[in-house]
Amino acid sequence: MTARIMHFTRRGSFWASASVLALCLWASGAPSVLYPSYAAQWHLNSTVVTSIFATYPAVLLVVLLVFGSVSDTIGRRRTMLIGVALIIVSAVVFAIAPDVGWVFVGRALQGAGAGFAIGAASASLVENNVSENPRLASSVTTASTALGLTLVLVVSGLLAQYAPLPQQLSFVVLAVLSVVVLMAVWSMPETKRPGAPRWHVQAIRVPKSLRRTFVASTLAVSLAYSVGAVFLSLGASIARDLTGTTNLLVVGALLGVSSLMIGAVALVFQRIHAHIAVLIGVTLSIIGLVLLEVCASSGSLPLFLLWCVIGGAGYSLCFMGGLMLLNRSTSAGHRGATLSALYLFAYLLQALTAVGAGVLATALSLSGAVDIVAPVLGALALATGTVTTIEWVARRRGTTPVAEPVTTGL
Repeated sequence: MTARIMHFTRRGSFWASASVLALCLWASGAPSVLYPSYAAQWHLNSTVVTSIFATYPAVLLVVLLVFGSVSDTIGRRRTMLIGVALIIVSAVVFAIAPDVGWVFVGRALQGAGAGFAIGAASASLVENNVSENPRLASSVTTASTALGLTLVLVVSGLLAQYAPLPQQLSFVVLAVLSVVVLMAVWSMPETKRPGAPRWHVQAIRVPKSLRRTFVASTLAVSLAYSVGAVFLSLGASIARDLTGTTNLLVVGALLGVSSLMIGAVALVFQRIHAHIAVLIGVTLSIIGLVLLEVCASSGSLPLFLLWCVIGGAGYSLCFMGGLMLLNRSTSAGHRGATLSALYLFAYLLQALTAVGAGVLATALSLSGAVDIVAPVLGALALATGTVTTIEWVARRRGTTPVAEPVTTGL
């Protein structure tokens, strides 16, 4: 059998790329259910716990800044292979971690792996989409990440609560899944274009013609990621306090409600107009933030579940709509750099939100932190809605020209 026969078709490459995105979110969420266990075992406060979470986006930012355009030159497949390999190493580090220092190292490796993989995989989905629906890549990106997050929250909770080696087995599963995904990516045909320039570190530059669209798209994804930062860094603690349970499967299942909603909305509304998706997502995000604040002060479990549902729907529409806005405005030769630039700013806001929430929770309380963080994110949501509306009006008037390349780097 020749290597060519072993290679996937475009359809196979599409789903292999989707599996990379699911894996990135699986890796990102793998420690979430375990944060209360880490805190109890090593006597960690909320600042340290959220700093563990924030290490992921912080390292991812550095990788995107330096290597954001690398998949445009060495190819999507090679870049994804680097990313998945780093995730495998991170799983091993987590599995053998004897103290919190190793957890920080594992989290950093996860961030580096996602930094290489996520932009390349998102671009590969667009380029290998064989459907007549051009929005399919954005909706599958959203659904894939939601699937990975949902499964890891439930599986990690189940293993941590009922299986032996509760803080290790989840990462053994992650390592095995990563090897499977690595094999799938290995079977993809190489995507490096003939005559592509050699990779070199480039400065971040968004052409004037694309700036309005880029800002609207980036704000939408950033809003989703920032709300997700509160959910993933403090959600397990909030769920545990509301239910009064230490059962990690229950905590994981509660957190899984939100990510399940993210995927369901992405699949049902995959043909929605990009601007409408963002504006509805902004509205739902604001409602979700109000619910979160009321929930934190009242201790109501039903309100927490309602926040998971509405917040998940808002996340899905903001993230999916933001990607749609940018995907249709970029050329294939610069798509990797463009998407990496978007993720760079989105993960920066996610890291700042996570650390800020952790510091406030330590200094005040969980409800005190929510009282401050929720209005700030509400302001971000209003800004996102305003900029998206302006961009939509400009596009309808024909004043938004075809986009030029975006470059990322130092």
